[in-house]
Amino acid sequence: MKKLLNTLFVTLQGASVVKEGENVVVREEGEVRLRVPVHGLGGLVCFGQVWCSPALLYLCAERGVGVSFLSENGKFLARVAGPVCGNVLLRREHYRWADDPGRSADVARNILTGKLANARNVLMRARRDHGDKTYEAALAKACGRLEDCLTRLPGADSLDVLRGIEGEGANVYFGIFDALITSKDPAFVFGGRNRRPPLDPVNCLLSFLYTLLTHDVRSALEGVGLDPAVGFLHRDRPGRPGLALDLMEELRPVLADRVAVSLINLGQLKARDFRQLESGAVLLSDDGRKEVLVAYQKRKQEDLMHPFLKERIPAGLLCHVQALLLARHIRGDLDGYPAFLWK
Repeated sequence: MKKLLNTLFVTLQGASVVKEGENVVVREEGEVRLRVPVHGLGGLVCFGQVWCSPALLYLCAERGVGVSFLSENGKFLARVAGPVCGNVLLRREHYRWADDPGRSADVARNILTGKLANARNVLMRARRDHGDKTYEAALAKACGRLEDCLTRLPGADSLDVLRGIEGEGANVYFGIFDALITSKDPAFVFGGRNRRPPLDPVNCLLSFLYTLLTHDVRSALEGVGLDPAVGFLHRDRPGRPGLALDLMEELRPVLADRVAVSLINLGQLKARDFRQLESGAVLLSDDGRKEVLVAYQKRKQEDLMHPFLKERIPAGLLCHVQALLLARHIRGDLDGYPAFLWK
């Protein structure tokens, strides 16, 4: 259980959330684990096998506390809200911002700051851990180029310019990504990013992890009342969750790329965990997929320091915290969107 930004996240499986007077009470096997006054809550998010009493749902609806239900893995299932809530107003303001090139650029700039800074920090950590190896000079050069991209972001006044900087940064990052892989297995040589479909095991693994992360971010956005389909950096396209793709950019290096590298370098995935179709597409086997899911869930359980909140939180809540911060920015409660910067 974790209370962040006036939102209570209940992840304890088998827990019951009930009303006691003006309090929200979390119980496990009859024992009270947490008691929070309802007037101090802005939202309640329940993961997996968490039961909420009808009286509690009525109390939350009456007091304007939205209740979201997600699967244990973070897939959005449903949201319960009273007849008067801020979601409609929030979404209307969200749509106005998405239609405003200036505001869209402001949000996109902050998101890309997080993306490029986190990508650089992944490379810096690899340089520190493997500084005596062949790629040390190339890693140093790539870090410098990403730093240059970061210094140009504040002066980028349009989405097109921002996308150009993002593309340059992505080329630098994935151009050196093979240096992060220490496995000697030739199956895991990385020659560059490819997708739709992925044509090698590393790209297959990255694409699968990015899909998991997209689902988590989409659920988080649904939970706070934002429309996952309407992005700022990724523009509208039928069937594409533009805002989810926006928000996941800053989290990919932290929650996906490092998991992929660890799975390969620690030998948890082998060449036999992938299969190639006649079309050339590479897919994970059932056993390989299970291995990735276990590693991803373990990563989400690790604690990270959030620089804006100034407290440690489980990595799995990053999506929800960043969605909350974005919603607060759009509502006018925050002057800017504080991207997550990993160190």
